[in-house]
Amino acid sequence: MKEEACFIIGKIIGVHGVRGNLKLYPHIESMALLEPGVTVYVGNPENTGATYAIRWAKPHHRTILLALDNVTDRDTAEALVGNDVFTEKSRLPVLEEGHYYWADLIGLAVRTTAFRELGIIASIFRTGSNDVYVIRDGKSEMLIPALASVVKNVDLKHGTMTVDLPEGLIPRD
Repeated sequence: MKEEACFIIGKIIGVHGVRGNLKLYPHIESMALLEPGVTVYVGNPENTGATYAIRWAKPHHRTILLALDNVTDRDTAEALVGNDVFTEKSRLPVLEEGHYYWADLIGLAVRTTAFRELGIIASIFRTGSNDVYVIRDGKSEMLIPALASVVKNVDLKHGTMTVDLPEGLIPRD
């Protein structure tokens, strides 16, 4: 699967039981991408991996239990632990304007409205009220809330995000 054509939907973090069921840490909110019969790619988009059809998937605490065709015992399932699970980007629903998939935001260069370069979006995490962008510049790290009052522009074509930082978040030289 070509990297530009795939979208990560989660990471296999463990096994569940002896029948080959997997624990998936999801990077998606909706179970719609994990319907029975859907083909997913397990591995790394740049290296080797394999495709599997989903037998079933169901929420389980903060993870998703996942059963894949041809993964029917614990040993086979354990060999998949640590791999990412991908689907084709073409399967994703179109989002409303101003909404983005995390995978599209990670890696964007972030700068202030005064054109100060802050770093890149290294990761994103969810809080109770809003998402938070983890911006890294070398060894330094900054957390920026994903709020309309802070994020002024996202330009996926040019790989940039412009932010207007609140008073306490302005980095010092």
